[in-house]
Amino acid sequence: MTNTDIQLITRLFAAAMLGGVIGLEREYRSKVAGFRTHFLVALGSALFMIMSVYGFENEDVAFDGARIAAQIVSGIGFIGAGAIMFQKHAVKGLTTAAGLWVTAAIGVCAGTGNYILAIAATIMVLLCLETMNFVLNKLGKKIISLSISAESKDEIKTILTKLKSSGFEVGSYNMEMKRKNSGDTYVITMEVQVSRKHYDQKVSELISNFEEVSIDSI
Repeated sequence: MTNTDIQLITRLFAAAMLGGVIGLEREYRSKVAGFRTHFLVALGSALFMIMSVYGFENEDVAFDGARIAAQIVSGIGFIGAGAIMFQKHAVKGLTTAAGLWVTAAIGVCAGTGNYILAIAATIMVLLCLETMNFVLNKLGKKIISLSISAESKDEIKTILTKLKSSGFEVGSYNMEMKRKNSGDTYVITMEVQVSRKHYDQKVSELISNFEEVSIDSI
């Protein structure tokens, strides 16, 4: 094994470790793409860059290594798209998809031997994710999906008024009337917003104070 081989293996190792660090944060947050995904994305990006620079040295052809980097940028979009989901009128996974995109760029940096830039980018990604998570927990809001059944529209209005007075912000909602032999039943599905800081307290209030409300999902 030559010194060049050791250097290239070091680049691969550095890329994989930096990607893995970001993946650990995503794994801790229970995101769809965790340690293994980020580890492999960074490793693969570094390997492609190494091959683009050193893999064709003995070939008697003109070769532009930047083409490989361009293909990595576009190719990582397929993985990122798989992390994005559309659920109940909300798009989820955009942050994870962007993280994969940046992880690929970090792998490219490590693959070209630019360790300082790769490490700096990794630190900035972690600061962004953790800082924003802290801020959102203090100032952000969460969405709770509710399903309410009532015998009359007046009863639904009473429930909505009670929710608003309890600190819930009512967002989108849909009402459907179901006809039964025993009488008509109104079913309303809605999304309410509540402060992340008081999330646990508000969920407890829903369960204990709103007997007519069934929590569909949280």
